[in-house]
Amino acid sequence: MDFSKTSQLVGAEVEEEEKLDEGYQKTYKKFNEMLPTFPKGGGWWADQLFQYQGFWLESFCIRGSLLIHDHFKPRPTDIILSTSPKCGTTWLRALIFATINRNCYDFCNHPLLTINPQDLVLFFEGYIHHGGSTSFIEGLPSPRLLSTHLPHTLFPKSMTSQDASTCRFLYICRDPKDVFVSKWHFMNRLRPKELPPLSLEKAFDLFSKGVSQYGPFWDHVLGYWKASLESPKKVLFLKYEDVKKEPWVCVRKMAEFLGVPFSPEEENKEVVQKIVKLCSFKNLSNLDVNKDVTRMWNRPVSNSDFFRKGQVGDWVNDLTSEMAEILDQITKEKFKGTGLSFD
Repeated sequence: MDFSKTSQLVGAEVEEEEKLDEGYQKTYKKFNEMLPTFPKGGGWWADQLFQYQGFWLESFCIRGSLLIHDHFKPRPTDIILSTSPKCGTTWLRALIFATINRNCYDFCNHPLLTINPQDLVLFFEGYIHHGGSTSFIEGLPSPRLLSTHLPHTLFPKSMTSQDASTCRFLYICRDPKDVFVSKWHFMNRLRPKELPPLSLEKAFDLFSKGVSQYGPFWDHVLGYWKASLESPKKVLFLKYEDVKKEPWVCVRKMAEFLGVPFSPEEENKEVVQKIVKLCSFKNLSNLDVNKDVTRMWNRPVSNSDFFRKGQVGDWVNDLTSEMAEILDQITKEKFKGTGLSFD
């Protein structure tokens, strides 16, 4: 695959109906009829959010979900990297790409050194739009690596059943306090200049009520957590904090889950450690490609926007103790009896 061209396609919209194939035309028509009926919520960025099947999404993402439902044909080799926004998506993309393709590239001349991870593991609900049909997605070689923020419950059963022919999901979550702070900084960086900054208090009120991109955050996490318990061979559930603490352990776990465990020879050559070093925040954030601040109409997020601090516990620099207690209490109540916690 020519990775140098993929960045030109991010966020590609189909603006002319004649560019859509017949099946896509029907889905677009259905979407246009449904959208006005959905509850609306304030956007963090610029776009309005709509409540769809219990989650708050931008209209583009709802349409992407419908296109996946109606037209995507999964393969048993498909690998779907799933996250709620600001939970380590860029890092997970890099780690999985490097792990799956470890026999294809030398570490001294690796695609990750010159290409942002988002151009190597493509945004599913965005790219499903490209070309007005599934031709682009269908043309990707196996194993297809796709990244998504969609909740597990919004995927069709053809992708989420325990059948051996369905794809696999890797999910990473994070302490909601760090998620919220990271999201707040990220969205303020992207807000149009004509809009005032989104205050911490306003953002906190929205997040606490579940009104944020792909939120409620807690419902998003629980959907994948429950799926991982029901289908452990199909859904691997990771915590950002665990990956930060012992990245090599988590890389081995991911490789095992994907059916490509590291051989004794690879262990002797310290391939795991090389992958961890290549994909570290320090390394990726200091690469020229990831310092690029260019934003375009079809790519409103620059490469540099995906890198801020990547730290555990950074929330202490922004949240009051009362805010932290509120989020901790919500988490405790939401996760009660599930076996999941961030303690």
